[in-house]
Parts: sequence; C-alpha cells; structure tokens
Amino acid sequence: MPQGDKGAYTDKQRRKAEHIEEGYEKRGMSAKEAERRAWATVNKQDGGGKESGSGRSRSRSEAAKKGWETRRKRAAKS
Repeated sequence: MPQGDKGAYTDKQRRKAEHIEEGYEKRGMSAKEAERRAWATVNKQDGGGKESGSGRSRSRSEAAKKGWETRRKRAAKS
C-alpha cells in the first residue's frame, strides 16, 4: 500500500476525518493542512487505519500484564 493510501480505513473513520477536516476549514485553515490534521487526529484516536471486526486483537496494557503476573504467582503459592 503506497504512503498516503486510505484503503485500510473504515467508512466510519473516513466520515470522522471528513467531519474534523470541515471543522478545521471553518476556523480558517487551508484545505491541505486541515486534511493532514484530520487524519492525524483519526490516527491518534483510533490507532491508525484498520478494518473493523471481532477478530482484531489488542495487546495487553502494562497494568493488565502486571495484574496477570501477580494473580499467577499467588495461585502458584496456594
């Protein structure tokens, strides 16, 4: 996929970017800068372009990993 290709984004993410872009343009920003910032915002909020679906996994946070290790150690002592 070439750089700048929006093929991996869902329809919802595209609509969100378009709405954000319109808001930036209303504030007087150039169309090109508004588009750049809109996609940067979508990436920050949603973690980048991705297809929707229940099979998509998420990595565990550090707190979740620590909690799992603590529970496992306690279970081993019992």
